[in-house]
Order: sequence, then C-alpha cells, then structure tokens
Amino acid sequence: MTQTKKQLHLNLFLMSTGHHEASWRHPDSTPERAVDVHYYVKLAQTAERGKLDSIFLADSYGLPPTIQYKVLQGLEPFTLLSALAMATKHIGLIGTASTTYNEPFHIARKFASLDLISGGRAGWNIVTSTGNTTAFNFRDEQLPEHSMRYRRAEEFLQVVKSLWDSWEDGALIIDKQSGVYANPERIKRIDHKGEHYAVRGPLNLPRMPQGHPLLVQAGASDTGKEFAAMAAEAVFTAQNTLQGGRDFYSDLKSRMAKYGRSTDSLCVLPGFCAIIGDTEAEAKEKEQELHELVQIDYGLYRLSNLFGIDLSAYPLDGPLPYADLPQTEQINSQKGRHQMFIEMAQQEKLSIRQLMMRTASSRGHFSMAGTPLQIADAMERWAVAGAADGFNLMPPSLPSGLDDFVDKVIPELQNRGLFRTDYTGSTLREHYGRSAEARPGVHA
Repeated sequence: MTQTKKQLHLNLFLMSTGHHEASWRHPDSTPERAVDVHYYVKLAQTAERGKLDSIFLADSYGLPPTIQYKVLQGLEPFTLLSALAMATKHIGLIGTASTTYNEPFHIARKFASLDLISGGRAGWNIVTSTGNTTAFNFRDEQLPEHSMRYRRAEEFLQVVKSLWDSWEDGALIIDKQSGVYANPERIKRIDHKGEHYAVRGPLNLPRMPQGHPLLVQAGASDTGKEFAAMAAEAVFTAQNTLQGGRDFYSDLKSRMAKYGRSTDSLCVLPGFCAIIGDTEAEAKEKEQELHELVQIDYGLYRLSNLFGIDLSAYPLDGPLPYADLPQTEQINSQKGRHQMFIEMAQQEKLSIRQLMMRTASSRGHFSMAGTPLQIADAMERWAVAGAADGFNLMPPSLPSGLDDFVDKVIPELQNRGLFRTDYTGSTLREHYGRSAEARPGVHA
C-alpha cells in the first residue's frame, strides 16, 4: 500500500472484559476482576508498552436491568484513573464526565486534580447523559430533551474553562522568608451568571500542567457534531464503513471554520474492534467463538432500547419492523447510533438476529477479523482516505485482545512509519500534537 507519513493517534477504550458483549463468558476472561484495580493497572501498563496515546474510561450513572447478562458495573473514572496515574509514566488518562448530572465546579476541580496527580496527562470526554435509568437516579423526572442537554453542555464547558483559567501563571509565590504564599491579584473570580449556572469562583486549585485537559467528545447527532466542531480536540465516533468514515470526517471538519478553528486542531478517532489471528481463518474462528456465547435476551434488549420498540414481539430471523420504528428525530438519545443501525440493517439486508451478531463485538463501530497485516492495512487505508486521524481501539476481549494488538499490530504500524516508536512528550496534549492551553497572565 502507499505509505503515508501521517502519524496515527491510538486510544485504548478500556472496558472490563472487552467490547464483545459475550467476552465475559470466554474461558480466558476474568469477569470477577471487573472492579479489581490491579487488573486495570496491568492493562494500562500493556497499553503504555505499546506507546498508545491514551486510555479512555466510559461511565454511566445507572445500572441497566441487563446486569443479568453482562458485566455493566464499573469503577468511578476519576478514582481509577488516579490510581493508574501512579502506575504509569507516559500514557494519557481520559475520563468521561456528564454535563447533565454534575456541577461545573466539581468537574473543573476533579480534572485539575487528575492533571496535577498525573503530571499533565488528563483528558475529559464530555458527554450529555442518555437514558431515564440515569435520570431517575438524580431527580424524579425523565431525561431532559436532546437539544436542551447540549445547550446546557455549552454553558457548562464555558464555566469549567473559566474556572481552570482563574489562576494565572505566577499566582503561587511560595516565599518562606516574606511569608507570602500566593498573589491574590493573579487569582480571579469568574462571576458567571448564565441560563443554567451561577458560579462565582475562583477554583481552589492552582493552574494545572496542561492549562486545560485534552477535550474529547463522542456525539454523532447533528447537534453533537456542532458541539465537537466548536470545542473538541479529539472525537470518538462510530463508523462501520470507510465511506461512512470519510463522510463523517469531512462533515465534522467542515463545520470548524465558523468557530475560527483549523481542521488540524481536532483528531477524529473512529472506534475499531480488531479480532486478530496469525491467519485469517484463526481470526474468524475467534470471532465465531465469541458470537456463539451471545445471550439472545441481552441482544434483544440492547436493540430494543436503541430503537425505542420492543423487538421481542417480532420474528428473530425476520427484518427489522421498519414501519413500526420511531423516526430518528423522535429519539431522545443516541440519535446517531439509531440512524446508523437502521442504515446498516437496510443496506446489508440483515435480520434482527444478524444485526444483533453484526453489532455484538463493536456496537456499530468498525470491526474486522484478520491477520496483523490485514488489520494494519485497514487502518492505513482509513488514514490515507481521509476517514481517520487515528483509532479508538476496542479489543473484543481483555487482556488477550490488547496483548495481540500491542505485540503484533503495533510493530507493523511502526515499520510503516504510521506510529511512534517512543513517546516524545510528557503530556497528553503533546501526544495528540497539541500545545499547552494558553495561560492567562503571561506577557511576552
């Protein structure tokens, strides 16, 4: 294939036993360690051995009833990432925090703490919560409407960034002889009063090493893409075809100019579930082995929840009931994924069962089973075609899927000049080719 000097950015999406929904049932998995910090330390150290840019932890504030069929509980991201910061030296640490059920001051302080603890390796995956399972854990009312959640998110981010900037460089004096610890003239209140928040400030922590953590976003709706174009520095996206990836990539980056941003200031990282074998037949066998462990009841619940209709009333080997499905604009969460699954089922003529299996390993992200060479070929093809700046790696099973990628695919990417052979910076922003966020109070 044609070589490219474009360096890929690789993030590990860390999820308990792996991303295949039946991975916890695999003989090699250890689901009993889903809340064992030592298990995650080992995975983080493996990812760092592979020189990956970052680790990412998703999060949710509710427990779905499908806990009967899948590992769904997880350690709180700030706590776990702080522990991983002490067990690693270079790899970035990205945590999810919702703007729907948090307060800006709390989030600003937590990410400032994580960045200080890790020496500048923190990243924030900015989400608006989805689902009433989460909503009812915070107040006795349903999830706010989609566009309202994003309007709140914009103001939330504005407040958080102002709090991070409330300490100027030089605010800390630490002069024992004079007895002056800090210069209050360089610590400013923000006095924010908006539609959703009134926050006085300042933050009660000094400015963090990166200035701001790396800002990450994952929404695929039109509103989500606008938010990403305005604010995000990396975007995790679900695209299952090369053309779909190219369309998303160009659409998102074309929106950035209106916000005065260059397209180089944002990295697009499609999710990629790679099932790796020394031969293609071995990789396909691994995939089939996992598919055979799928719980049909869980798969039906997952699809029913996404489509907003109970699919158990329809023939499993028949098509989706397209005439009965709510329109995407009627869905109050995961609008992008809703539309993607409908298009996938129509284009590939999938039955309900086939759609369930098609998405069991990657939930609609790009997935393939192949050799290390084939995996590297696909990644290079997406990069060259303008569909990706890197990938959000989603190993189907852990730890084996991560070991296979680090030991077999990373060397191939390095040989092609597509991926670093060592870390050259010390912060997460540097890994992603971003400079430290401009610091207030610095004069030339």
